[in-house]
Amino acid sequence: MEFESFVLAASTDDLGVEPAAREHADIVEFRMDLAEDPRAALAAYDGDLPLLVTNRPEWEGGATTDDEARLDALCAAVEYDFVAAVDVELESVAEGDGARVLRAAREHGATTVVSTHDFEKTPTPPKLRRLLARAADHGDVGKLAVTAETEDDVLELLAATRASTLDGDRVATMAMGEAGRHSRAVAPLYGSKIGYAPVDPADATAPGQYDLATLRRLVTELSSEPEP
Repeated sequence: MEFESFVLAASTDDLGVEPAAREHADIVEFRMDLAEDPRAALAAYDGDLPLLVTNRPEWEGGATTDDEARLDALCAAVEYDFVAAVDVELESVAEGDGARVLRAAREHGATTVVSTHDFEKTPTPPKLRRLLARAADHGDVGKLAVTAETEDDVLELLAATRASTLDGDRVATMAMGEAGRHSRAVAPLYGSKIGYAPVDPADATAPGQYDLATLRRLVTELSSEPEP
């Protein structure tokens, strides 16, 4: 999966929801860090949708504490043909051992998403651009999630998304929190390549997520050409 156009991911820690995601999702983001036995779940997977595997550490808002073990699990996951993409944190790639996951992914033909999150604020416009450029430099897609407190925060994120896209980078962006909720629907218009949503809104994995069916409808309606 090249992520040349917008891809909607059903985010879940339970691969059993894949049949319910098929109508609206293009891919399933499997949150390995939240799953009870992620390796067994991958071994048993027989769904139709490809997977984007994420194994988020606690220091980036996830649930894993053993960094070596979580990276080992990602390296093993990309060996499955149905794993189309893998998410690795920018800090892990730039300052830790995450680059080995990128190498493993490329050996097995999986797309790499290099991500960074700010759970407190929206960085300044220059920093937004730098973060996106660094993430996209390391991965096939650079992902940036920030926390918006105002509408201006969202505007700055959208402007950075557009500028990065015009520079030739593939990026995925979203503003977390209620102030940024609408960014998940409109960011694709500015070049964002990936959206994330739970099948059931009760299973949201980030603040401000729409449910899968709603986000698909909003993105489709906003991106459709108006009738004459």
